[in-house]
Amino acid sequence: MKKMLAFTVALWLAIGGAVPVMHAEENKQAPMADYAPGAKSAVLIDSDTGTVLYEKNKDTKLPPASITKIMTMLLIMEALDQGKITMTDKVRTSENAASMGGSQIFLEPGEEMTVQEMLKGIAMASGNDASVAMAEKLAGSEEAFVAQMNARAKELGMNNTHFSNCNGLPVDNHYTTSYDIAIMSRELLKHSEITKFTGAYQDYLRKDSAKPFWLVNTNKLVRFYPGADGLKTGFTAEARFCLSATAKKDGLRVIAVVMGEPDTKTRNAEVAKLFDYAFAQYASHPILKAGDTIGTIHVDKGVQQNVTLTAKTPYSILLKKGEDKGDVRYELKLSGKVKAPLTAGEKIGTLSIYRNNTLLNEIPVESPTTVAKAGWWTLFKRTFEELVTF
Repeated sequence: MKKMLAFTVALWLAIGGAVPVMHAEENKQAPMADYAPGAKSAVLIDSDTGTVLYEKNKDTKLPPASITKIMTMLLIMEALDQGKITMTDKVRTSENAASMGGSQIFLEPGEEMTVQEMLKGIAMASGNDASVAMAEKLAGSEEAFVAQMNARAKELGMNNTHFSNCNGLPVDNHYTTSYDIAIMSRELLKHSEITKFTGAYQDYLRKDSAKPFWLVNTNKLVRFYPGADGLKTGFTAEARFCLSATAKKDGLRVIAVVMGEPDTKTRNAEVAKLFDYAFAQYASHPILKAGDTIGTIHVDKGVQQNVTLTAKTPYSILLKKGEDKGDVRYELKLSGKVKAPLTAGEKIGTLSIYRNNTLLNEIPVESPTTVAKAGWWTLFKRTFEELVTF
């Protein structure tokens, strides 16, 4: 039974998941209008489980301004993970990228920076020019990159979002919601190294050149709120003051999103109130740490017969402070025998999660890796070896 428990937890962890303990009815007990009165829309979620702790007009479509760049950074981080680019790759600035107005790092046409430097410029200085330069690097054109942004948004279930550019400058048909922003913020935070950029308060670009550029994070909470380390501010005359912020305390990481705030002071104060509320009322109870080896799955006729599963992220359950965790158990239902060829991300079953015999959630289980089918000679040898062993 212990082995089965570890195995089923492993499968869910292998796809970077977690599960809330509380029911929606319990969440409705929280006040829904006190913490962000200045915002047109707001939401507070637990980053690990996705549980909504507070919401105000969370599905209202609004212009997001530079919070758009969270999706831009997500696609950059995913390209890094996939080996399409590296942090040290050079990115050349086109005339189009250099022409971007608004917040920028003042790239010159033909100027080159590394991917790492561009990420600093996007995360800290909200560089519109750096965003377009990276879009062109990854997709060939901003238009093609925006198509990828919209496709990724659809995959993530951001059902009230449409992007028309990669930086959030005012443009028609460019909108999202505070809840959709929380979804993509949560996905970005699965790339833990992103907070090295979003959580830094100051840094330099072109440090050893004749024209060094001092970066100061537009998100002042990373300096003034303990545990805050991201994610992205936004402002246009239409969108007003927006922020998707994250902070971590005692193992609990939360994401607060506010849109349409009247000024930066109100925006920062209301996000701080949302953080205070979360850390006062809720606690995260860890199950496994990131990197824990937690089981294997057998792939029939695969070149790789067994796939080791490890936790990509820390795994925990969310409870109100003082609440007993109770009996949490997991049951796996495979769609059938796991056979090669197997593609990373391919659904192989469903994981049902219970607390005190009450079903909390059912989550699709996906393969953590790609496994090719073994050739006939390899399969013949395996069959022969099994016969000899028998």
